[in-house]
Amino acid sequence: MTDALDRAREALARLVVDVPDHPEPGVVFKDITPVLADPAGLSAVVAGLASAGVHPDGAPRVDVVVGMEARGFILAAPVALALGAGFVPVRKAGKLPREVHAVSYDLEYGSATLELHRDAVAPGDRVLLVDDVLATGGTARATADLVEACGATVVGVAVLMDLAFLPWREALGDVEVTSLLTVG
Repeated sequence: MTDALDRAREALARLVVDVPDHPEPGVVFKDITPVLADPAGLSAVVAGLASAGVHPDGAPRVDVVVGMEARGFILAAPVALALGAGFVPVRKAGKLPREVHAVSYDLEYGSATLELHRDAVAPGDRVLLVDDVLATGGTARATADLVEACGATVVGVAVLMDLAFLPWREALGDVEVTSLLTVG
């Protein structure tokens, strides 16, 4: 598992591009599109994220991988394939066609609502949440609440990067978090 994390971290260090003053002055945006365009880098990142879904002996510890709209979809689907697990999307309000659980939560600049099909995960399923960036933790917490409303258990959160200067840990409590890169 450590080798996969090391390779993923090396790929991120090599491929993530800092874009100063985007989307506003003073912000340094971390552009991950070069990672997605590089097959070896993307493969390393997927393996690093997938390491959060296995026991130390290599046995899978998840049944389902949930990806949050929209960049989480890009990462969660191949992570699910790597783990031999199902992939389930969590969407913004109004995007899913059947009966849903919904959770509204606060963002840095407003609020949002996420939805999950009521039958997307089954009671007792072990779920890994996957996204690109962990900032305030609001999206991950709302997604965990949706998964738990279905009777499933969140075993961890795996992200490309976490923003250490924001209070995401407060939102997630003792949920296990695997972050490939800490921005600080």
